[in-house]
Amino acid sequence: MNRLVIILAGGVVVVGAIAGLVYTSTRARSVQTTTAVDAGSANEAPAVTAPSVGSRPKPAASAPAAPGATSPAPATPKAESAPTTGTLILESDTPETTVFIDRKFLGTAPQTLRDVSPGEHQLIFSPTGQDSIRMTVEVEPGTKTIVARFKDLQLDERIEVVHKHAFGSCRGTLKASPNGLTYDTKNTEDVFTVPLTNPEIFAVDYVEKNLKVKLKGGKTYTFVEPGGTADKLYAFHQSVEKARQRLLSGRRP
Repeated sequence: MNRLVIILAGGVVVVGAIAGLVYTSTRARSVQTTTAVDAGSANEAPAVTAPSVGSRPKPAASAPAAPGATSPAPATPKAESAPTTGTLILESDTPETTVFIDRKFLGTAPQTLRDVSPGEHQLIFSPTGQDSIRMTVEVEPGTKTIVARFKDLQLDERIEVVHKHAFGSCRGTLKASPNGLTYDTKNTEDVFTVPLTNPEIFAVDYVEKNLKVKLKGGKTYTFVEPGGTADKLYAFHQSVEKARQRLLSGRRP
């Protein structure tokens, strides 16, 4: 009987010990879990809520301009001053053409002459083996190109003359150009325009101080200068006859 009691009491002690161990183990795991959860919560960063679009601050509005105030005017670029002298570009259609201005040698064309004073200036173009071309140019501020065309027929002559009739005379102007020879006068019966190659006779008599022109199949004209000299008639004849001979030889303009 006593032995049975001892066995039962020992079983009760063993069961209590086991129950105490189980309780202690369960309690420890509960405490560890709670501590881990608290540590994880502590490490999490607090959530940040972005402000909504409507709640964002608006940029400050520009202050209105004061009454009467004006915006500063943009800077005006400085205008270039207008040229006061001229520039001449001198060219020739014939090689080895020397150029002069106001009798001053410039060199061989082409030449660019700057800072030429405004006004009239005399130019001479002189190719090797040919007659020179002389011209008067009016220089103005800016640039002007002048080409001496020796391959073209250069002729622009005129002279005031008196045509002697068998009875009386008429006064007019004798003109010559590449288009022909023309006599203009108030006496319409004596007016004519013919090609340069038309006259059968085109001769100056320096002793008689006249110029005879015999049109092909037409009249003969005797021209004299109003002043009674023959210098201008002679110069006119020389220029026109040179062009006539060029055309008669087949060298067309």
